[in-house]
Amino acid sequence: MYWCKIAQTKEEFEDIARLNYETFVEEIPQHEPNLTRKKVDRFHQENTYVVVYKKTELIGMVAFRDQRPFSIDEKIGKVEQYLPKENCAKLCEMRLLSVKKGYRTGRVLLKLTQALNRFAYEKGYTAAVISGTTREEKLYKQMGFRQFAPAVGAEDALFLPMVLTRHEFEQSLQHRLTTEHFTFYPGPVKQQESIGYSDLSHRSLTFHALYERVQQKLLHLSNANHVGVIVGTGTLANEVMLAQLKVQQLGKGLILTNGEFGERLQKQATRWSLQFDTVEQGWGTTFDGDALTLLLETGSYQWMLAVHGETSTGTCNDIESLSKLAKRYDVKLCIDSISTFGAMPISLQDCYLATAVSGKAIGALSGLAFVFSQSLAPTANTLPAYLDLANYQQGAIPFTLPAVLLGNVDVSLQAYPARYDQLQQRFKALLQLPIMRYQLPTTQYPMLVTVQLPKTLSNLHMDLALNGLLAHGDSCYLQEKGFLQFSVIQPDFDDALECLCEVLSYYEQVIEA
Repeated sequence: MYWCKIAQTKEEFEDIARLNYETFVEEIPQHEPNLTRKKVDRFHQENTYVVVYKKTELIGMVAFRDQRPFSIDEKIGKVEQYLPKENCAKLCEMRLLSVKKGYRTGRVLLKLTQALNRFAYEKGYTAAVISGTTREEKLYKQMGFRQFAPAVGAEDALFLPMVLTRHEFEQSLQHRLTTEHFTFYPGPVKQQESIGYSDLSHRSLTFHALYERVQQKLLHLSNANHVGVIVGTGTLANEVMLAQLKVQQLGKGLILTNGEFGERLQKQATRWSLQFDTVEQGWGTTFDGDALTLLLETGSYQWMLAVHGETSTGTCNDIESLSKLAKRYDVKLCIDSISTFGAMPISLQDCYLATAVSGKAIGALSGLAFVFSQSLAPTANTLPAYLDLANYQQGAIPFTLPAVLLGNVDVSLQAYPARYDQLQQRFKALLQLPIMRYQLPTTQYPMLVTVQLPKTLSNLHMDLALNGLLAHGDSCYLQEKGFLQFSVIQPDFDDALECLCEVLSYYEQVIEA
């Protein structure tokens, strides 16, 4: 198996020095021989090396550097004099492209090309320049590079100044190849089937039948009494829920937070000028029922708002306990079930209001927001029409609702209830990975796992991406805490997990060597 990573260990840098010597001293007479048979690049401290492995053997490399002057600047002068201005906004130089003899096959080249292109592309470089040896001109052209200045160097070590621009890369076969990947994102969800209903009017009888069918399926799955289907995101669904708390003048509330999305609800509620107190728990820590009881016993609160599945940590807050407390103290319970709806059987019957979306666990396209309620919402002329839940509960479809989104949800919901077992089995399989020894200790639900990586694995997010394995770690709140997340909701999860297992098995051997 061939796979790639960014070099970071002492052993890797030793292997790089040996490969550098073999290629650029013994094979290409660019430097003088030495007794150590190692060659440390003069820009070593500034280089980022993308290396390719055959299992646990380092067999190839390429170095990235974006500090000026480039080595190619020293050969031909500033490269900007040869390139259009738009290509020079953020340049990098690729150097030391080398693969061990015996491994110079199409598969190795493709793997290394995919990795380095993904690395450079994700870094936002507008162009990459390289001094390509003439004997490997065909190879560089296969990677997408083209010559942009006259050849330089001695006759036995002649080099071609070559460039690959971001625009040319986006139009190339290589770009299409590097976009082939597996994702472990908790949304959006890949769609593998063709999308229907693209030309169906939301005013037609056929659409109304589809709309009613989806509504009934949602109500059956949630055990709620009413649902509004709105074009928008989970944030919009929560805005509609909070708008009801505002317009119904329900009094003072209690907002529970133990992660990014609870804190986001708190910020949204502040914008609505709602009266509330906050119960703050550490991220990943569940709520203390006794402490909540003491607060609710005061009789100061008329509503309580919490996130069921806190996506930022993978924490499942106990909705049944919250429901019991809400009933006991006559408090209206409002729940963000965006991450849990469809991931596990839940009942929203006792929730005054609750929210969910299409593009999470149920596996449909992103773009539809669902707001569930116990009772029909009263008409609220003081609210913006788009945020008035009553508009979505009066039978008629108030605004344009894309049939393509609704039809996609209809198809996705046909997978239930079997999908519950599928996600549970996937979740169990994910937890078997050795890397899960770093999982955040919390009360989980079968949608995603959060790991908090040690320093030795700090590059894992990027290294997985170099191999077309996209884990969830780009959000600022995840980066700040060193979290990396793996979700089970993608349709190609089984194939993705198999690939992830194989890469990680060699990865940890290399890191721990």
